[in-house]
Amino acid sequence: MSIGVNWCNVYGDPQRWEGQGPAAATLVRWVDDHLLKPHAGLGRPGPVCPFMRHTTTRQLLWAGAVAGTDWSPEGMQEVMDDAFEVYARLRRENPMDSGGLTLVTLFPELTRYELIDAVHRARKTQVVAEGLMLGQFYPGCTVPGLWNSDFHPLDAPVPMLVLRPMMSTDFPFLVARTEWLYAYFTRFAPDLPGRLRWAIAERMRVVGPEASEITSLRMHSAGEHAR
Repeated sequence: MSIGVNWCNVYGDPQRWEGQGPAAATLVRWVDDHLLKPHAGLGRPGPVCPFMRHTTTRQLLWAGAVAGTDWSPEGMQEVMDDAFEVYARLRRENPMDSGGLTLVTLFPELTRYELIDAVHRARKTQVVAEGLMLGQFYPGCTVPGLWNSDFHPLDAPVPMLVLRPMMSTDFPFLVARTEWLYAYFTRFAPDLPGRLRWAIAERMRVVGPEASEITSLRMHSAGEHAR
């Protein structure tokens, strides 16, 4: 790996993970005490992130901490190049586990959180085309929740970028571009002819500010779980 980040299995090898510095313990506390627990502001019953419960139970959470404060968008994208390669390798080596695999890249010393958003924007199309999602998390992130627009699930104690499989409930995050919706339908409706998938994506694309109103774009009910 060109930039030397040491991604490791957070729950499968806790000693190795804890050796990455104070941010390692912060991530585990946030996952255990926040993501895996209900929250009054969430807008639905159950944990903040049901997917993460599946990931942690099967010990499929990998993470790496990247030191440094003086980051450029290009430098952070180099880190994510390596993260993407590591994620792809883990999927190849353990295909049965790929449905719950999550790879977190922490930038614990980063203070320019707009760089997290910039890298997310720059890499989202590439990631989505592979049937994956790239999440941007950092202190004060204002992306609204699917069930309550006043709840901010991406507000995290450490800035990070997260790779995980695309889920059926990710539709609201993909409506702004035809190619994103096409990737969504390719993953969840692969038996449809390609031209039909593209035509459906074109018709369902949301243009303008409405595309960011993900709470109102939610298409699933509280009883429907992500796949």
